[in-house]
Amino acid sequence: MKIYNCILYLLILLFAGCGSPDPNATKKGVDELKSLELDRALSEKDKKYEDVVYVPIYSDIYLSRNDQSSLLSATLSIRNTSFNDSLFISIIDYYNTEGDLVRSYIDQPIVLSPMATVNYVIEREDKSGGPGANFIVKMYSDNEIKPLIQAVMIGLNGNKGFAFSTDGYSIE
Repeated sequence: MKIYNCILYLLILLFAGCGSPDPNATKKGVDELKSLELDRALSEKDKKYEDVVYVPIYSDIYLSRNDQSSLLSATLSIRNTSFNDSLFISIIDYYNTEGDLVRSYIDQPIVLSPMATVNYVIEREDKSGGPGANFIVKMYSDNEIKPLIQAVMIGLNGNKGFAFSTDGYSIE
């Protein structure tokens, strides 16, 4: 009976270790965006500079005339390019091809320290955005900052991989 218990224990360990790690979790297992939440309300000083950025996302693309498409993983990357000023982000919203809000990623503002970056992954299996998905990112700072906001998409077609990026555009 002991051998069966050992085998059962090993199988449980094997299957418990097979799960995919959450690409949006910190080393402590906390959601990356939640770990950056601000512990206070934004002040008027924080809001001297304001911008809203549109970032195109392709969660799938068409590969052939037969309407064959390939699912893509997408990473939203927000980079604070200031050496001195923090960047406060109050909205990260994900919209689908039809323009419907799919999901809001933050409930309260997050802060990026000077020269810091946050990345957030939309997994390949998430079809909710479609080929015309996009993010809207609303941000503030106490001085004008030109953050770099991009999306990187990665996909496979047979035994070939491909990747491309898109830039965010200020719409405010």
